[in-house]
Amino acid sequence: MVIKMFRPQSRISSVLLVILFIFGEHLVKSSPENDPYKTLGVSKSASQTEIKKAYKHLAREWHPDKNKDPGAEDMFIKITKSYEILSNEERRANFDRYGQMEDNQAFGHSQQQGYRSSFHNSFYFDESFFHFPKSRDFADSKYLLHHAQFNSDVLPDSYRRPYLIKVTSDWCFACIHIEPVWRESVQELEPLGVGIGIVDMGYERRLASQLGAHRTPSILGVVNGRFTFFHQAVVRENLRQFIEDLLPQRMVEKVTDKNYQSFLNGWQSENKPSVLLFDQVPIFPLMYKLTAFAFRDYVRFGYVDQGEKYNTPLLRRFNINTHAPTMLLFKEDTEKPADIIQARGMKRQIMEEFVSNNKFLRVPRLVNQQLFDELCPVKQFHRRRKYCVLLITGEDQAFVPGNEAFLQFATANSKEVLRFAYVYQRQQQPLCQALLQNHAVLSPQVVILERRSPAGKVMYRSVIGGWNGSEEDKHRLYEQLELLQRDPAYLTSDATLPELNNEMAPMFLIQWMNTAYDYFLQIYDDILYSNWREMMPILSLIFSALFILFGTVIIQAFSESGEDKPQKAKPRERPKAEEDDSSRPTTSSRPPKKDFVEVTELTDITYTSNLVKLRPGHINIVLVLSEASKNALLRKFAKEVFSFSGTQTLHFSFLNADKHRQWMPALLALTLDSAQGHSDDEESSDHTGYVLALNGYKKYFCLFRPVFTGDDASEASAAFDSSSSSSSSSSSSSRRKSRSRSRSQTRSRSHSREDGSGSRRASSRATSLEVHHKLDRLGLWMERLMEGTLTRLRVHAWPSLDPAHGSAES
Repeated sequence: MVIKMFRPQSRISSVLLVILFIFGEHLVKSSPENDPYKTLGVSKSASQTEIKKAYKHLAREWHPDKNKDPGAEDMFIKITKSYEILSNEERRANFDRYGQMEDNQAFGHSQQQGYRSSFHNSFYFDESFFHFPKSRDFADSKYLLHHAQFNSDVLPDSYRRPYLIKVTSDWCFACIHIEPVWRESVQELEPLGVGIGIVDMGYERRLASQLGAHRTPSILGVVNGRFTFFHQAVVRENLRQFIEDLLPQRMVEKVTDKNYQSFLNGWQSENKPSVLLFDQVPIFPLMYKLTAFAFRDYVRFGYVDQGEKYNTPLLRRFNINTHAPTMLLFKEDTEKPADIIQARGMKRQIMEEFVSNNKFLRVPRLVNQQLFDELCPVKQFHRRRKYCVLLITGEDQAFVPGNEAFLQFATANSKEVLRFAYVYQRQQQPLCQALLQNHAVLSPQVVILERRSPAGKVMYRSVIGGWNGSEEDKHRLYEQLELLQRDPAYLTSDATLPELNNEMAPMFLIQWMNTAYDYFLQIYDDILYSNWREMMPILSLIFSALFILFGTVIIQAFSESGEDKPQKAKPRERPKAEEDDSSRPTTSSRPPKKDFVEVTELTDITYTSNLVKLRPGHINIVLVLSEASKNALLRKFAKEVFSFSGTQTLHFSFLNADKHRQWMPALLALTLDSAQGHSDDEESSDHTGYVLALNGYKKYFCLFRPVFTGDDASEASAAFDSSSSSSSSSSSSSRRKSRSRSRSQTRSRSHSREDGSGSRRASSRATSLEVHHKLDRLGLWMERLMEGTLTRLRVHAWPSLDPAHGSAES
């Protein structure tokens, strides 16, 4: 019985041992075959700087273009894959925990899920039946983009070549559907020079959000830092056309036998060499367009169709072989090409190397700082010295013979260590002043310089005798260049050069128009193709702006119509307990509603309502005048205060000093702030041109003293006599009306009338024009009044207009 009871347990134990052995074997097999640390040759505690340094070293060593080993491509992909894992902190931590290197392994999985995946790999399961990929193709890993890599590498490089980027994710059925077309397009476009990138939305949501991709699959192009989405059917032809549409227009000019001479002569205005491509294809090849885009800042590109009959004389002129594509590069000499290349299978590397070696003229003109930095680089090592021979000349025809002689000398003495260039003194004045030590030079001058630091420090020496292009000048320059190559210390002067002016920069208006065009094109593309979720912010912004615009117009229309209606009479006095919230007028003045200013004369009737019992918060602006200066001062006063007449708390009046001579001295005598020095105002008998801002409720006023800023009296008198006839006629035709206000029961206005007499004495005419200039600075005083920055003079009570009475208030 005992044996029978323990026999099943022994069988179970043996089965468990077998299962554990198989499980341990699978655990051993599940260990990663490719250790990224071993691949890059770094330790597990290596920093990001050490990892990046090791990756760059191995990538240069195993790059398929440089390493001809058959296994170089696989090794390069393995190095790239290892760097992608270790450069991403999350993937690196995932590998350190679970030893997972596959892209579709989600982050944060538990160790039990790692064991489950090991068991899953031990069983056969045909995932192709459901079209589920086991993992992303390892060859695509070299195209994967990260957020930091995209901003540091791809965006700057998009100014030299376009990028085609696919946004995908795991378990994306549509992504699997377009995969064959994507592979064929990559194989076609990448050799032409198009950059390829893949963004996994599951791992790089930040980068996908920056690109504006919210769904998968999405295909977009990047050119000049600008994103453009692809919205056509995913076929090879559409993707190729999409890349061509991304490139700027008119980069390649069509050249024929009729316009080739003008095209080649364009080097003088654009300061660039010219390249001509001869081919049998009637349209511009895409590879040629991509090369033109990469070198558009250095070289001008033209295309000649060999199949056109009218181009036959051009083919004979340059002896072109019509059986293979031919590229000719021209510099200053438009009759003879500086370099020629011809090949049946013209590849991108050959074409770019050909253009890169000839991207400068023999003697280019320094037009910007970038050209200066590339033509005359900063000295780094003794063997890499570059001496820049600079001709400072002018643009007139008188300088042309000397410039041509300098070009001939540069062509005959071209060396790797020497770079020849010229500059227009009028266009680059700061540079020329630094080299010539602020001395004006009428004749051209040659300067030999060597750049020592990026900050602009140079060592230089001027060639004695200037430059006229004679044989003697050439011999003298040749001797100094020989001395310089034997003794680098020959350059004795030093200076710090400023940054060069960009002569080729487009105008601000053109830049603004190009930016506006790109902006509207982006809006059109978003409206035409984007979904509603992406369009909701733009639509809400547009409708909000329209609502504010039309709402403001409607409210303003109703408010203006309500103000035009007659207002009901208000009670004369308010309750005494009501206080004025603001002791000064507001600084925001409304625009005038009428084309004239109402000025009320202060009389015995209107004095009480316009000053003594003025409503709280209201101010009366009073002009003091006389009968002789009434017309001139009223016109000037109305002109100066017209912009403030729209304010409802301001009233305008004038006081005739001839009728009320004692009021102004009495007001100044009652001033509480007499310590501020108004003795001159009290002693002066002529107060014509004074302006007062009277606050009847608070019992204070602000004083404007007239300041004469016009011509002298004799000139004013002469100017007045010359226009006396026109003044008298206008005075008789336009008479003023003085408006008075009565606040006892209702508010009545009376317009002040001017004196109709046309006869004036000569002395009073000169005085009238002189008084007119006393109010020249009244507008500035009014602005300070509205700001509340003027000095306030307080009084116990307002004086009466009638000299027989003391005060107007008890």
